[in-house]
Amino acid sequence: MSAYRVGVAGPVGSGKTALVDALCKSLRETYKLAVVTNDIYTQEDAQFLVRSQALERERILGVETGGCPHTAIREDASMNLAAIEQLEEKFTDLDVVFLESGGDNLAATFSPELVDLTIYVIDVAAGDKIPRKGGPGITKSDLLVINKTDLAPYVGADLNVMERDTKRMRGEQPFIFTNLKVQSGLTDVINFIISRIC
Repeated sequence: MSAYRVGVAGPVGSGKTALVDALCKSLRETYKLAVVTNDIYTQEDAQFLVRSQALERERILGVETGGCPHTAIREDASMNLAAIEQLEEKFTDLDVVFLESGGDNLAATFSPELVDLTIYVIDVAAGDKIPRKGGPGITKSDLLVINKTDLAPYVGADLNVMERDTKRMRGEQPFIFTNLKVQSGLTDVINFIISRIC
C-alpha cells in the first residue's frame, strides 16, 4: 500500500521547510514518515532537515530539479515519483511522505498523480496583498498556511485584511495563520492532516 503523500509548496522563504521540520518532529512518534525535498541546484532543504534531526537521514531524500521548480511537481513529476518509490521500497511500512517543492510563485500546483493533499505556504512578510493576488496555490490548495504572523507589524501587513481576502479567494477551503518559529497554529495544521489521513 502506498504512503499518503502531502505536498508542501509556496514561495521561497515562506516557511515550507520549517513546516515540514515541525510536522516531522510532531508526527514521527505516531506515524512512519519520509520526506522528499526539491531544490534547483542543491539539496539545501534536505540537508537542513537532516541537521535539525527531523527524521533519520535515510528517510530524507533531496531531489535536484535542475530547472523550474514547478516543472518537477507538475509537468514532469518523474524525478519525484522515483524518489517516493525509492523510499517506499526501502521503508515498506511508510504512512506519510511529505513532498516539499522548490520555492516557486503563486501559480505552482502539484500534479494529482504526485500528492494526495496539498498545503500551500505564504508569509505575512510578503505583504497583506498576497491572498488577493490569487493563483492556484492560494485558491486551489487543500490548506493554505499564512506563516510568520509575528512579522505583520514590522512590514505594515494587516492580518484582518489578509483574513478577509483569503476568505474571499478560497471560499469554504480552510486556511490557518501560523508563526512556526514558536509553533503557533501548528496543532491546527497537524489536526487537518490527521483528519485527511484517517
